[in-house]
Amino acid sequence: MNQDSQLSGRADRDDTRPILIIPYMWIGDFVRNHTVVRVLNERWPNRPVDLLTTSLCAPLVDYMPGVRQGIVWDLPRSRLAVGRQFGLANLLRERNYGTALVLPRTWKAAIAPALAGIPERVGFVGEFRFGLLNRWRWGEKKLPRFIDKNAALAQPDGAPLPPEWPVPQLRVPAEDIVRWRQANGLSAGAAVALAPGSVGVSKRWTYYPEAARLLVERGLEVWVVGGPAEKGLAQEIVAAGGPKVRDLTGNDLRNGVLAMAAAGVAISNDSGLMHIAAALGTPTMGIFGPTSPYLWAPLNGLAATVVQDKSVLSCQPCQSTICKMNDHRCMRDIAASEVVGIAERVLGDVGARAET
Repeated sequence: MNQDSQLSGRADRDDTRPILIIPYMWIGDFVRNHTVVRVLNERWPNRPVDLLTTSLCAPLVDYMPGVRQGIVWDLPRSRLAVGRQFGLANLLRERNYGTALVLPRTWKAAIAPALAGIPERVGFVGEFRFGLLNRWRWGEKKLPRFIDKNAALAQPDGAPLPPEWPVPQLRVPAEDIVRWRQANGLSAGAAVALAPGSVGVSKRWTYYPEAARLLVERGLEVWVVGGPAEKGLAQEIVAAGGPKVRDLTGNDLRNGVLAMAAAGVAISNDSGLMHIAAALGTPTMGIFGPTSPYLWAPLNGLAATVVQDKSVLSCQPCQSTICKMNDHRCMRDIAASEVVGIAERVLGDVGARAET
């Protein structure tokens, strides 16, 4: 290490100014933000890291090691909301942030940090945010994955990407899981959590009701996890599987986090709950159709990636919300028996590891 590098490293470790991350607010993307937190914690071990969050994502912050606090502030997606932007800027100014990392490439995401006068405002050029950001980064389109684009902002400008990024982590205390099971009248046995929802109908696997029935026939307890939008799907799954299937969908994301932490295995579409389960360390099976596992699977790795054989469907992945070629075969041709068989093997592997 040369002298300049030594001085730079020493300066990083001496810095104590707090850092604010302006993240993407979709649930799965918010979980992946924790990689950015970990990169910052390593680079600046003495600088507290805060996350701007929506009310929906706020429970996730409680389980993220290395995050000092979440700043809960809901901004509308479809309009500028000038008054809300000024209110957020006033709040940020009071907290004396030294650096803001603006991960979204939108003009709107950079307004409040600029109004707050945060000295270092880091982000990609995006929507020509001249005057809003003052630490420009270029070359976003050359970075292959979403996580590469985000975590690169936490590194020094021009630093090469590492071979591997630190994986997101969510940590739930064991006593919280015990209390959650008791509050919901759930046994302590192994259960399979099903996450049938997703943003975009095209990413939803077709056969969750049949899978629930097969899992129950094999003596397993089944939980359906999701938000209020999945209530109808949950009712179909419960009707197919019977009384050993529990509908645990609801309005509070914390409930979903605890369910995924307590489950023996999670089966999920490409969705926020897939990223939550993987970050918790729960063995997770991700079912992919129109989206690419390379681009969108969790960094944590999956117990199984279930995807249709590409030699059968050359159109996959298409990244489209509407199937225009093969009547959604990328999802319809994945049989429930195949998914259930994989789940049984995953549970068997988990049990074998627990016994050794």
